[in-house]
Amino acid sequence: MAERITAAVDVADNSGEQSLTAEADQSTSDGVAQNRDRGTDNDEAQGSGGTESPGKMASPTELHSGHKLAGRYRLEECVTRLDGFSSWRAVDEKLRRAVGVHILPADHTRARSVLAAARSSALLGDPRFVQVLDAVEENDLVYVVHEWLPDATELTTLLASGPLEPHDAYQLVSQIASAMAAAHREGLAHLRLNPNAVLRTSTGQWRVRGLAVNAALRGISSDTPQRTDTEAIGALLYAALTQRWPYESDAYGLSGLPKDIGLIAPDQVRAGVHRGLSELAMRALVNDGATASRHESACTTPEELVKAIGEMPRVRPPEPTFTAPPEYQGTSYQQGSYGRPAPHPGVTQPVPAPPPPLQSRTGKALKWAVSALLIAALGLGSWQLADALLDQGGKSDDTQTQTQDDSDKNDNQPKPAQPLQIQGAREYVAKGDAQHPNDVAKTYDGNSSTYWRTNSFVDGPTLAPYKPGVGIVYDVGAAKELSAATIGFLYGGDHTTVELYATDSLTPSSLSSMQKIGSVQTSGTTATVKVTKPVKTQYALVWLTALPYASGDQYSNGGYKQAITDVKFTG
Repeated sequence: MAERITAAVDVADNSGEQSLTAEADQSTSDGVAQNRDRGTDNDEAQGSGGTESPGKMASPTELHSGHKLAGRYRLEECVTRLDGFSSWRAVDEKLRRAVGVHILPADHTRARSVLAAARSSALLGDPRFVQVLDAVEENDLVYVVHEWLPDATELTTLLASGPLEPHDAYQLVSQIASAMAAAHREGLAHLRLNPNAVLRTSTGQWRVRGLAVNAALRGISSDTPQRTDTEAIGALLYAALTQRWPYESDAYGLSGLPKDIGLIAPDQVRAGVHRGLSELAMRALVNDGATASRHESACTTPEELVKAIGEMPRVRPPEPTFTAPPEYQGTSYQQGSYGRPAPHPGVTQPVPAPPPPLQSRTGKALKWAVSALLIAALGLGSWQLADALLDQGGKSDDTQTQTQDDSDKNDNQPKPAQPLQIQGAREYVAKGDAQHPNDVAKTYDGNSSTYWRTNSFVDGPTLAPYKPGVGIVYDVGAAKELSAATIGFLYGGDHTTVELYATDSLTPSSLSSMQKIGSVQTSGTTATVKVTKPVKTQYALVWLTALPYASGDQYSNGGYKQAITDVKFTG
């Protein structure tokens, strides 16, 4: 593992190797890393433990807004210019989306290591990291293209307004530790994990940018990469709990700790800090033996930190608070005093009692008339009922019973279910990249050995928030009444969730434009979704929102995934 980390960060690549774009089906979200890399280049303030090697200050090529790389990446705004390299917000004109680009001269002493780090990071394909999209050497330049997340906010910005709530801090350390443990299992280290490198998306998901690449750009290396990244996660948690940087120097807009007191626990810095999270931060911040006396054994790797998080009680989100509505106060008009003189203070106004209903001469006459009408109506109804009974007396009871039975059978006999012939299908992509759009026809070819499969996802079974779901829209030829859909799966296990939608075309604009007509959850290899209300539609979407875990095979890696072998509709 150490050798692979070294290869990813420090070892130069062969100059003749072609550029590498990360496989589309290894990514589970799109968009690009947001916010400027306002890096604090003081390693003491960062507390990373890494060492920075001086790089050759090659004269950078003159770049400006509007400059275009590879005929597609148009530079928009320079967000960092440091030590011979620059970072830009750019636009991918081919895919019409924002991207981030790191650029440095090809003869820069770190150019080879930056290329190697970017290509290794791209191969990881973990959606918890901001993805490297391309790493290219072209026209005396080396540039790395990465995602740009327009809906994400840096941890630096979040902490400017105060410390995080305990639940948010718990989610931060859980997700970042889990992501870094996965990266280290693949031999990749970050070595520059600070509040500028951690982003929270609008859905509450935490993501890490600059895996291996940020360290390579600055020439940072470490003899103990796992401990370096673990201590950095501890510093992030410490800052999230206290709004203080756990070292003497100020950094990332945060004040450092007072000098000459050493490293003190977060709950000693700020009142009301969650005790369990405070101890967890100290277990990760093993800074040359400066640890709190009451905590358990230190965590020196992200894997140990993940285990420690799993052993502590889960921090639940705060209960929602509801504000009681103000007490209702009627207006003078509603109280019936509009247009009347206001009463004198302290004087109780008598309320006149309404007269008894129908006590006048007219009222008494009206009561007698209503009573007479009721008596006449009852007499007429009784006479008609008796006449009807006499007319039916001579008819055969058997004939009446037989007729009634026949009528009931005709009315209540259910219509037999009819199979609907699928005329065509198309994969529907609500967010991110497609799965395997060329294989959708295999789901209704009558051959259970062929299938359409999803990508392998790191987290599950629920796909959100990385993706709202994956699925296929089917065309049954014409608008027909749909009663059920039966779907065959390749993988069983806990669990697959299927939703069925009626839509108006093979290429619907969004999930919100469709009508949800049924759903089911299964741990087996078949599922039948029954339509809750009768509906006529020509197009139906089979939508998977949760996938079971399955081991790797010759076609895909292990992870949360599913494959559809057969789809049948009945009407």
